Amino acid sequence: MENKICKLFNVEHPIVQAGMIWNSGWKLASAVSNAGGLGLIGAGSMYPDVLRAHIQKCKKATSKPFGVNVPMLYPNIEEIMDIIIEEGVSIVFTSAGNPKTWTSWLKERGVTVVHVVSNVKFALKAEASGVDAIVAEGFEAGGHNGRDETTTLTLIPMVKQAIKIPLIAAGGIATGRGMLATMVLGADGVQVGSRFVASKESSAHQSFKDVVVQAEDGATQLTLKELAPVRLIKNKFYNDLQELYKTNPNIEQIKELLGRARAKKGMFEGDLEEGELEIGQVAGLIHDIKPAAEILKEILLEFQEAKKEVAMF
Repeated sequence: MENKICKLFNVEHPIVQAGMIWNSGWKLASAVSNAGGLGLIGAGSMYPDVLRAHIQKCKKATSKPFGVNVPMLYPNIEEIMDIIIEEGVSIVFTSAGNPKTWTSWLKERGVTVVHVVSNVKFALKAEASGVDAIVAEGFEAGGHNGRDETTTLTLIPMVKQAIKIPLIAAGGIATGRGMLATMVLGADGVQVGSRFVASKESSAHQSFKDVVVQAEDGATQLTLKELAPVRLIKNKFYNDLQELYKTNPNIEQIKELLGRARAKKGMFEGDLEEGELEIGQVAGLIHDIKPAAEILKEILLEFQEAKKEVAMF
């Protein structure tokens, strides 16, 4: 039986590399696509002209399908969408916004649209808007997250019961065993983020990659729920934020401490003290930095081995 995600994206393996800000440039996206998965360029950290350049370089680096992840809170969203169409990108993952806003417009132009959600209500809204597939992302995930704190283990089967379109699981998946577990729960494929941060092709700063592979159980925490919930490695900025929370601050005080470009400072520029270091809980299982193709191969091999082990029960 042909896998629904492989058929939808015309890829060999049902593994999507997440479009993570400051981590997912053309080098990573093309490497994952060349290895048989679906690579995504993360538009959330790119000005329009930068995104265009990444798309063009990705097209030169791979003949395989790839896509672009677009957070819909992006201030230049109209220009971003126009560039995606002008450059012939055929797959778009949308997030952080109402899928009704752009889904029909994209599909009318021949684009396959996937929307990222964190609960059943949003999954149903996305399906009703006409998207081709859903990414259901659990509380374990890195970066910006849902407020409900629903874990992947419970989110995937609940969303599976509610929708009829293909389902991609995300949040806490960095291994073949994790992939198998979520597919047993009903997912048709997986989206992997944190594991690809610690890849040779990731555009993250080397210092950030090193911190990720050094992370242990309990190294991350979800915070900034008043603005946009984000999972961070505990560093000086995180500790300063927790001290501020003790004073019962208002939104403006939190925004003042956050300032601008914290994520860029941490993940792209390598400021491990004052930057935002966004990563998933699964960082505790990531112990090395490897080429993206090797990571994908390892996940698939472990997936097959785990299937055999489960079959013995």
